[in-house]
Amino acid sequence: MSEPVSTRPVLLAMNLDHLCQVVADLGFPAYRADQLADWVYRKGVSDPAAMTNLPRKLAESFDILTSRVVARRESRDGTIKLLLEYPDAHRVEAVLIPDSSRATACLSTQVGCAFGCEFCASGMNGLGRNLKNGEILQQLLHLRQAAGRRITHVVFMGMGEPLANYQATLHAIRAIIDPRRFALSARNVTVSTIGLPAAIRKLAKEALPITLAISLHATNDELRRKLMPAAAKAAKLDHVLDAAEAFYASRNREITLEYLLLDGVNDDIACAEGLIGIAHRLRCNVNLIAYNPVESLPYQPSDPKTVHAFLGRLKKRSVNVHLRRSRGADIAAACGQLRRNASR
Repeated sequence: MSEPVSTRPVLLAMNLDHLCQVVADLGFPAYRADQLADWVYRKGVSDPAAMTNLPRKLAESFDILTSRVVARRESRDGTIKLLLEYPDAHRVEAVLIPDSSRATACLSTQVGCAFGCEFCASGMNGLGRNLKNGEILQQLLHLRQAAGRRITHVVFMGMGEPLANYQATLHAIRAIIDPRRFALSARNVTVSTIGLPAAIRKLAKEALPITLAISLHATNDELRRKLMPAAAKAAKLDHVLDAAEAFYASRNREITLEYLLLDGVNDDIACAEGLIGIAHRLRCNVNLIAYNPVESLPYQPSDPKTVHAFLGRLKKRSVNVHLRRSRGADIAAACGQLRRNASR
């Protein structure tokens, strides 16, 4: 059941100029906006009662977290997955991946996904709706509170296609890299896309030194139509690669290619050679990813021997390739699995 809609302004949806104006409209001096931002963005506090240097009336004048955690899973490797519910009862997932001094937040940009890649749980029930920029940022605050540590990196690789929710994603990025808000380095922010050429070219024109990641998974249009039919219909692979080259040319920042290894599907010699050709065309890093199986889907991860041979072939041909180890397999860490399991 949906919750009553609040009439209070949503703090995370505002830039600081807007926040200052609202604080002034409430009759408080401008420095109070900086204090409020400090509590939320830098200290990760969302409880007005904990904001001890602020008048309670001011602290309670904003909605900070309109979403709530309805499920939490923590993996043996430290990965934390949260299932969040918004007031309209829509749910999304957010994941925190710790690695030594790094803490990477994996954020969703949509409820579900319209593209329905054949191996992914996120799009199995289609697209619910786009998330607003403040709703995207709430995930970051929830993850910081769940982990009890500062987030150092952000990847837009959760549920949904970030470039299909372009403006909200862009606004969230600007908040994340704003020195007066979350204050992350832009170089620690990655946007992952299935490959929407027009949106990639649009992003290339933004003054944001972020990383672009392309969820490739197939090295030719025929296989792409099988694995990612909506993405293949939206654009041919060659057009995606042209846009990626334009993105690189706009800032001389290497592209990342994400490649899930699926047993007997895209892990043979021909696919390796195709990936080598693409990697030589682009200035890029290649991340080979171990697949987290999804119940009811027919795909399985490639066996270790095949992975080793595939990786070795790429390295021998001077591809900058890394094997990304699977994280959180014991907590349904693949995108959409926890949400799907919880809805049954």
